Amino acid sequence: MNIPTVTHFFDEPTNTFSYVVRDPMSRACAILDSVLDFDYAAGRTDVRSADAVIDFIQKGGLEVAWILETHVHADHLSAAPYLNEKLGGKTGIGARITEVQEIFGKAFNAGTEFARDGSQFDRLFEEGDTFAIGNLEGRVLHTPGHTPACLTYVIGDAAFVGDTLFMPDYGTARCDFPGGDARAMYRSIQRILALLPETRLFMCHDYKTAEREEYRHETHVAEQRAHNIHVHEGVSEDEFVRMRIERDSTLDMPRLILPSVQVNMRAGHMPPPESNGQVYLKVPLNLLGQE
Repeated sequence: MNIPTVTHFFDEPTNTFSYVVRDPMSRACAILDSVLDFDYAAGRTDVRSADAVIDFIQKGGLEVAWILETHVHADHLSAAPYLNEKLGGKTGIGARITEVQEIFGKAFNAGTEFARDGSQFDRLFEEGDTFAIGNLEGRVLHTPGHTPACLTYVIGDAAFVGDTLFMPDYGTARCDFPGGDARAMYRSIQRILALLPETRLFMCHDYKTAEREEYRHETHVAEQRAHNIHVHEGVSEDEFVRMRIERDSTLDMPRLILPSVQVNMRAGHMPPPESNGQVYLKVPLNLLGQE
């Protein structure tokens, strides 16, 4: 097996890990779950996090084959368009992005200029699809539950699980966003945990715990099976669903969900400027958290 080289980048304000995955036999690489810095109070974007990724790739003489999203993130803005402009590479996401675009296109009253067919991305991945990063083959698992379009990318001995799993001592992701489904999440996680026990699992987020002071981004299947506090071996689907529904009912919405979804459903592009030339992000009142 050609084992990928994985380098992580951490954005502490959003607790997000981004990754550069390299084929060790060539210069080819992929970028996963990039971050565009965003000061919500000032309405100001910045590219410091993306520039760190660009600097790493350029200094290493790497060539970007793919800029991939595991899902439409609700906690940070994607830097995919900026990275594509600077480095090239095809963009990709799950094919069910169209469902997310339909849900949130209506929620934000997006105009006719907003296509709800996923055409903002170069590739819409279906279950079982494959893609190449040099000599590496990537394989797609459709792992819905957090959102309908969530994917896990399996590349060599590594799997990038998005917001499906967190570190074992933190558990699993919420399922109460529009289109979320705790029962689907349980079944998705079982598919990930059916990978080889030594498969490396790379998290999209970490929030530490009361017992752990350092951030962690990597675990493996065997550790998750044995120790994940929400879904270790022996936890039934009904037990998980009950826990997830009860827990989700206590959670606040992510601080950046409203700007993030508006941008990420457009593959990281901003909404079009209005008649005065200014770009705006909307804050729909009383939209989220309604029964």
